[in-house]
Amino acid sequence: MTQRVLVEQPRRGTRIFLVDDHRMFRSGVKAEIGTRVDIVGDAGDVDEAIQGIRLTKPDVVLLDVHMPGGGGRAVIEGVHETHPDTRFLALSVSDAAEDVIAVIRAGARGYVTKTIAPDELVDAIQRIAEGDAVFSPRLAGFVLDAFAGDLPPGVDDADPELDQLTTREKEVMRHIARGYTYKEVAKRLHISIKTVETHVSAVLRKLQLSSRHELTAWAAGRRLL
Repeated sequence: MTQRVLVEQPRRGTRIFLVDDHRMFRSGVKAEIGTRVDIVGDAGDVDEAIQGIRLTKPDVVLLDVHMPGGGGRAVIEGVHETHPDTRFLALSVSDAAEDVIAVIRAGARGYVTKTIAPDELVDAIQRIAEGDAVFSPRLAGFVLDAFAGDLPPGVDDADPELDQLTTREKEVMRHIARGYTYKEVAKRLHISIKTVETHVSAVLRKLQLSSRHELTAWAAGRRLL
């Protein structure tokens, strides 16, 4: 009688999508933790990241904060339009309060700096995947202060009207308010004229404005120009 031997298959690691505009950094992260997590994709810009995350549906997105095209916040907002349950962990060189607060308000579940050790990063990723929130000790204080209404010096409280707009809508709004044509905005932001028109319509609707002139006055009143 032949005895069947059951071989235990290795457990699949947490599925990670890595977003950072520095290729060498992405390569370094893959080399450091690639054997302990399943890196299903990576991207170096906002649009590529949104497309890749939607396609691969990772457990956790490891996300840089400062990138061309709107940064990490734009990635979060773009993904959450279609995949609202995606979990993000910000990984940045910045430990500035305004960066931490902005990305958490956008929907990230954690924020750690790039000085984090590989073992600690893997642990943070796993905790985010399990639904926890993770912050470097100093950064956690910023978040607690922000939601308690006691922001650090130099960090403005949220503008309810401005917070209605996505990162891309804010970019378009500033360009339009500064007098750029739709064609010029499209060229500067690397998007289509049709997309610019769509964003402008959304901005005017959300802010309850009726013209470009009113938009310029609104933006000037908030020192956004």
